[in-house]
Amino acid sequence: SWFLLASPRMAGLRVDFSMLLEALGFVKVLEWIFAIFALATCGGFQGKTTLLVSCKGVVNKTVTAAFAYPFRLNTVEFSAPDPKGCAGTWTDVHLVGNFSSSAQFFVTLGVLVFLYCMVALVVYIGYNHVYQQNNKFPLTDLAISVLIAILWMVSTFVWAKALADIKMSTEANIIPGIEACKAPGTTCNFVSVTSMGILNLSVVFGLLNAALWGGNVWLVYKDTKLHNQWNRISESP
Repeated sequence: SWFLLASPRMAGLRVDFSMLLEALGFVKVLEWIFAIFALATCGGFQGKTTLLVSCKGVVNKTVTAAFAYPFRLNTVEFSAPDPKGCAGTWTDVHLVGNFSSSAQFFVTLGVLVFLYCMVALVVYIGYNHVYQQNNKFPLTDLAISVLIAILWMVSTFVWAKALADIKMSTEANIIPGIEACKAPGTTCNFVSVTSMGILNLSVVFGLLNAALWGGNVWLVYKDTKLHNQWNRISESP
């Protein structure tokens, strides 16, 4: 990989922070920051759904189901309205759906991009002379940038679909699917669910990351021989 520099070249460290003011370095810093925002807004979420239940011997008791990343909702169980579980009718009441694969895909990508950006910034700042002299590094950087741009787009759309399903699985329309709420003498009413505005932000950050990496492809491409060769061809009579 282009960022695994050979030991003799490691001795050629030349720190130059001015690279951060150039487009390639500045965009890499933004990509690093937005990767943090994307994984934090998704991976750090915690919420709960609350219902109001009345049944035998119980009047208007709240029951909650707490859920969080990675959103394996089918493992989340509502608390019981009373120690007797509504005379035995309230047993194993779970939310529905497992959205862990979509959420983990999104967050794992954020973590890997975060790490890659750190390594890339070390190379840009300390070993830019090596990066510029060996065309293999820009070409590898270009290939990785194209891959990351595509992965951000795919993972964001997959996560956005999962988020829509998570909302459906935690809001008022879950009550008709709860068998315990259909028991004679039992009524269930939806009270609230934690706002998922921060999860909406994670989708926005995912799209911003895809856009940033799409632009980054062009910036890296300009440092490759492919771009120089194309310029020579276009300028030749």
